[in-house]
Amino acid sequence: MKSLYNGEFFGRTNETVRFDGLTITDTEYTHPYVDWHYHENAYFTFLLQGNMTEGNKKETYDCQAGTLLYHHWEDAHYNIKPDIFTRGFHLEVTENWFEKFQMSKDSIEGSFNLKNPALKLLMYKIFKEAKLNDLSFELSVHELLLNIFSELSGKVQNSDKKPGWVKKIDEILHEHFTEKLSLTDLSKTIDIHPVHLSRDFQKHFQCNLGDYIRKLKINKSLTLINSHRSLAEVALECGFADQSHFIRSFRENMGITPLQYKNLLKK
Repeated sequence: MKSLYNGEFFGRTNETVRFDGLTITDTEYTHPYVDWHYHENAYFTFLLQGNMTEGNKKETYDCQAGTLLYHHWEDAHYNIKPDIFTRGFHLEVTENWFEKFQMSKDSIEGSFNLKNPALKLLMYKIFKEAKLNDLSFELSVHELLLNIFSELSGKVQNSDKKPGWVKKIDEILHEHFTEKLSLTDLSKTIDIHPVHLSRDFQKHFQCNLGDYIRKLKINKSLTLINSHRSLAEVALECGFADQSHFIRSFRENMGITPLQYKNLLKK
């Protein structure tokens, strides 16, 4: 089985940035099939454009643009890519980085398809920082990555302690976030009291219901911005009331406008 070393990925890597135990790569995937392999370091794959299939020892993921995967070091997997342009943003984390920030590289094992919109927005911000590459770039990336690992560690440790309604409402929100939702209807669907839902949602999702839904909408918009659609069409497809509401929410979550983000994708 092939082992890939620091900064190595199958395809054409257009940009590589290394600093303080991290390696960031922006890669176009060119292989229709990549056989079982593993990487020497833990890393995140963030699919910016296109789609692919990834399989590991536990499960198979259908990865569309906006998919965020975490891979433990030396965790074997394979990839299948259709005949379309597919681009991935990778953040590779060496053992030295974990030691520097007094974290165990084995605290999170295996591979995960990370669907939490808050984690995805943090990775989008890392991508944004990598493309801006200003004087605060390295500090910002370390801070954002530590937030991701903090959130991810808590999720893994507490996954068996969450009540059943947490998974159920997360599935409902991911499927229906573009629709008009009400607290009473959601409460009836998952069979808990509205007060219970509004009180305990933040405990399990680290934000309130409205913020979580807005994050889902923004994540969806980030996969559509580089398409032929206008901003008004993207806003409508993602469930925003209008284009101005979309732009305002986008700036609040990403720190830049949709047009500025679209220009970053071209770098």
